[in-house]
Amino acid sequence: MRRDAYDLVTSTDSMEAQRAFESAVFGIAAHRPNTGAALQATLAADPHHVAGHALKGFANLILARSELTTVAAGALGDARTALLKNNGGTTDERILIAALEAAEAGLFAQAARILDAGFEDRPATFLPFKLAHALRFMVGDAAGMLAASARAARHIDTASNAAGFVLGCHAFSLEEHGRYGEALRIGQRAVALQPDDAWGLHAVSHVFEMKGDAKQGIDWLEGSRKSWSRCNNFSFHMAWHLGLLHLERGDHDRVLALYDDEVRPQQTDDFRDMANAISLLWRLEQSGVHVGNRWADVAEIARRRTSDTTLIFAALHNLAALVAVGDLEGVAELVAQIDAKALGFDDQAHIAAEIGVPMARVLAGLDAPADQRMIDRMVANLPKIGGSNAQRDFFVLALAKAVGAGGDGAAVYRIGQIRQRLKADDQLFKSIERSVGMRLSA
Repeated sequence: MRRDAYDLVTSTDSMEAQRAFESAVFGIAAHRPNTGAALQATLAADPHHVAGHALKGFANLILARSELTTVAAGALGDARTALLKNNGGTTDERILIAALEAAEAGLFAQAARILDAGFEDRPATFLPFKLAHALRFMVGDAAGMLAASARAARHIDTASNAAGFVLGCHAFSLEEHGRYGEALRIGQRAVALQPDDAWGLHAVSHVFEMKGDAKQGIDWLEGSRKSWSRCNNFSFHMAWHLGLLHLERGDHDRVLALYDDEVRPQQTDDFRDMANAISLLWRLEQSGVHVGNRWADVAEIARRRTSDTTLIFAALHNLAALVAVGDLEGVAELVAQIDAKALGFDDQAHIAAEIGVPMARVLAGLDAPADQRMIDRMVANLPKIGGSNAQRDFFVLALAKAVGAGGDGAAVYRIGQIRQRLKADDQLFKSIERSVGMRLSA
């Protein structure tokens, strides 16, 4: 048995595999582009590295593409085989596999609970902590994220390799609850302890954005560019935040330049990259900015994903892209797929039933909430889609625009009141309010 630099106990007898695995875990923490290569090196050095196979399984599930579920299932099978080859492995490895079994069945929330319970006496053990954090992020369990990060923060040794990364997750969890002062303090401490903590940098940028402090947010992101620009495609997401801050200041040329050079520099189909691009283009158009042919590549990718409801958050963004280019056939197919998903039994099926179906109809222009109670219910259920408050604000804005299109100024005002509990009023929401006022006075 070996205890690695991040406190995980594994059954490998290969020092080369352990070093490579530690590099992969660091890559996960710091969002580094060499993470996949480090994981491959782990399994090359020790083909029966249980945790390596488990991490491969989780990584493919978190990418949320239908075609990768087979890869994840294969990794789970390999992890089980490796466990047998290692005479049952370590307790830590068995917990990882149990959690992966739940996640592979589409039960991300259950998988996170398994990781919590299994590492209850060592809640700051980084890999299971980070995996649980990511799983909860995808199913909108902000309360679970905060409870877990608070436990880990209480137990973390500030001299450990994981200290800054754990505190960065805690800062993000606090920010998602609107506890901005604490989030700012802990996020800045996380980055001071670990300058490579992109998630901590990200948490602090969220604070400035949600408080409406565009200048400080821009200064923070530009000042930390050297760190986050070394990231994998997470750097695209950091640039997205920078674009939102410049959009609030009305610097549309700067936003378009950021979009082309840093938000969408590659035509990837990673759902996170797609969400960045689609939500920013939508905001630009709602702000009266001509975006040229920039919808074309994301719409083409969305067309290839009309049957993929692996993650409702991703499916709804794809739907918005199809709506933007007027692809009525693609819109109808994806709406029907989300309707069908809602009949299932896994986490994403429940999410589809509770918020995916009504939100899809709003985005597609097929329906709008009929009354105030339905609006309140939709806004209350939005966190279940997953992602952050900043990402889900796209759906809040789209909902406000939909009800405003019908001239319901009271409903737009109500959405604004709910929204202000987490996000300061901004120019885009004000423009939606003004457009309703103009329609009512016409």
